[in-house]
Amino acid sequence: MFALLIAFLIGSSPLAPPCELSEEEKEKIVASAEFARFFDRASRVVERALCEDSDIFLDYTGGDKEEGEGEKDTGAKLSLNRTFYDEKWSKHRTVTSMDWSTQFPELLMASYNQNEDAGHEPEGVVLVWNQRFKKTTPEYVFHCQSGVMSATFATFHPNLVIGGTYSGQIVVWDNRLNKRTPVQRSPLSASAHTHPVYCVNVVGSQNAHNLVSVSTDGKFCTWSLDMLSQPQESMELQHKQAKAVAATCMCFPYGDVNNFVVGSEEGAVYTACRHGSKPGVLDMFEGHMSPVTGIDCHVAQGQVDFSYLFLTSSFDWTVKLWSLKENRPLYSFEDNGDYVYDVQWSPTHPALFGTVDGMGKLDLWNLNTDTEVPLASVTIEESTALNHLRWSQSGHQIAAGDDMGKIHVYDVGEHVATPKSDEWSKLVHTLQDLKNNKVDAEEALISTPIR
Repeated sequence: MFALLIAFLIGSSPLAPPCELSEEEKEKIVASAEFARFFDRASRVVERALCEDSDIFLDYTGGDKEEGEGEKDTGAKLSLNRTFYDEKWSKHRTVTSMDWSTQFPELLMASYNQNEDAGHEPEGVVLVWNQRFKKTTPEYVFHCQSGVMSATFATFHPNLVIGGTYSGQIVVWDNRLNKRTPVQRSPLSASAHTHPVYCVNVVGSQNAHNLVSVSTDGKFCTWSLDMLSQPQESMELQHKQAKAVAATCMCFPYGDVNNFVVGSEEGAVYTACRHGSKPGVLDMFEGHMSPVTGIDCHVAQGQVDFSYLFLTSSFDWTVKLWSLKENRPLYSFEDNGDYVYDVQWSPTHPALFGTVDGMGKLDLWNLNTDTEVPLASVTIEESTALNHLRWSQSGHQIAAGDDMGKIHVYDVGEHVATPKSDEWSKLVHTLQDLKNNKVDAEEALISTPIR
């Protein structure tokens, strides 16, 4: 095998008689960039094969399973598929964000903050995990000298990974290079972020897109991935001359690249826009009593457009459902007994969403089924807090990251994940019922005599 490789690298035919290379020639080949690329690629393939029980060409449709083997969990609403954890890179680190690749749906990226027990290690880490194979090590390891608070795959540049750091820097890694440190990074300057960056996102189309970021310093920055030396635009998020909005999370409604919503440290939610006659904060939504930890706009496409709906989670132990058309919550979900750290809509089911909390509980809610209690729940046994979640693109898996560096990937039951054809019309009626109940409660409160 090595002889074939050497022959390939020096350009001779593998069928020619082998020639003895000098030590100097061998060292030159081993030190070459071509050999490094080959060895990196080959080691990944071999590692995948070694970690498989038998067949690395596993049929994911279940066609190769013995009769009855694939039927054991078909009725389960949530079943653990696997856990991602690396002793060196995950230990004593908190999962701060996750993102599934749009080009390679089996790849799940997670960012991690500092391991305080290992001062000599990089503070920020990003690991790319491969769901397709059984190997227990990450596909890629990236790191930098500040805790990574948010990270995303660059939507139109699948080889790039973007991170927002605790120091306020934006960093970019490239998996085509045999390099674990950033290939680009923004400077630490007053023109960019000076506080932790809790959200980075790529918005736009293939031919016209930008990286956008928000921070607790109250700035919204727009960047070009070709140049991070300074933001293309920087905008202060302020509401009616008040102090800057300490943004903790951000989301753009489906199909919109101008308008967005942000959650803040003080508990308020704001709508804002990038361009127009009055760029910046437009309106304030009050409802939470503590910092907003997660925000997500409705994305499931169907017969009815629900892109005006969004969800928020908070340290006040609640999840709230909002409409962009009203600045008060449509409904408040109050089943949790601890901080709710994240919330996200299903990408395929209009009434389904997930939440995670400080008690290690992952809940799935279906608005069309019940608004008082979750449809399905599972609690992590290690008594750790779950602080981030992400649905896969198919809506059939959901990943939950905890404060000990583990990522738990759950299969969502077919009957839970797949919407029936009438789910969109049902949600219209559900929303109307919620509004009617809200009006009745407010009227009852007004008519109640004060004693």
